[in-house]
Amino acid sequence: MSGFHPSAGPQDCYRPSVPKQPDARLKDVAARAGVSIKTVSNVVNDYPYVSDRTRQRVQEAIAELGYQPNAAARQLRRGKSDLIALAVPELSIPYFAELAHHVVQAAAERGWTVLVDETGGFAEREREAALGISANLIDGLLLSPLALSDEEISVHAARTPLVLLGERVSPGLADHVAIDNTAAAREAVEHLLDRGRKRIAVIGSQRGERGRTAELRLQGFEEALAARGLSPDPKLVVPAEEWHRADGAAAVRRLLSRRKKVDAIFCLNDLLALGALRGLQEAGLRVPEDVAVVGFDDIEETRYSSPSLSTVSPDKASLARTALSLLAERIAGGGDIPPRAVFVDHSVQVRESS
Repeated sequence: MSGFHPSAGPQDCYRPSVPKQPDARLKDVAARAGVSIKTVSNVVNDYPYVSDRTRQRVQEAIAELGYQPNAAARQLRRGKSDLIALAVPELSIPYFAELAHHVVQAAAERGWTVLVDETGGFAEREREAALGISANLIDGLLLSPLALSDEEISVHAARTPLVLLGERVSPGLADHVAIDNTAAAREAVEHLLDRGRKRIAVIGSQRGERGRTAELRLQGFEEALAARGLSPDPKLVVPAEEWHRADGAAAVRRLLSRRKKVDAIFCLNDLLALGALRGLQEAGLRVPEDVAVVGFDDIEETRYSSPSLSTVSPDKASLARTALSLLAERIAGGGDIPPRAVFVDHSVQVRESS
């Protein structure tokens, strides 16, 4: 408790112990100190215009009774909880876990606490995060939606400070922070082309609403080929319903079974790429000598795989800080600001796999 420094002179050693009162209340402290409840409240809240003598008496009463100020009640009185929520599809995916870490770190600098929720990409869970939590507890929400409709997102943005992350987002619904997925994918494929690779496969294509991120990254792949006068071979585009390691390994096996020449693989996230490395090894192919591999997300594991994985590296720390900055403006009363879309930086980290 800020400003609470009970006296500790030698005479205190001989003061008879006073049993602590269970669940002491403000009025109990006031009665013990012989002051009003308002005076106790002023001391607890560090109000400056309280005499040193009165402040000491109140602080001694607080110590004797073991009174614990109700921080939640104080926050509600000033209309803020200093709690925000982060709702992501899947915490077992390292990208989201690392992003959550950066959000928690950046929020702590603002004195905020973050409630982290895993939605599984289910509409009901996303709805609960956007509606159920925020209705009573949080000041604002960072949400990576996969299933909510545009209409639902608009409704939630109108009632709760909201910043969207990820790519299953239509423009103009709410503040949105992301990287330029198309440009990032294009740069990753250009790196492979610059290494002389021309038979480049893609692992991770998806269809439907959940496949928005895949579509943007696939678009970057196609743009990079087109700029070099090359056309994508549909047989080299392998879908993956999920983006886990096992899906990457399975996709490589399907790709190789097609008997098409491949000299590089661009995977639409790092987990797919790590699975692909395993699948290529099982097939007796060397990376990068026979097949180069590039992933996307730059999760920590990519630095320690064998070979280490080349990958697109989003600036996750900047993404977290930017999202929180936009959210802070909304919480402070920026409801009239039109929805903003912000791209943060990315880079291609070249490692042993390419």
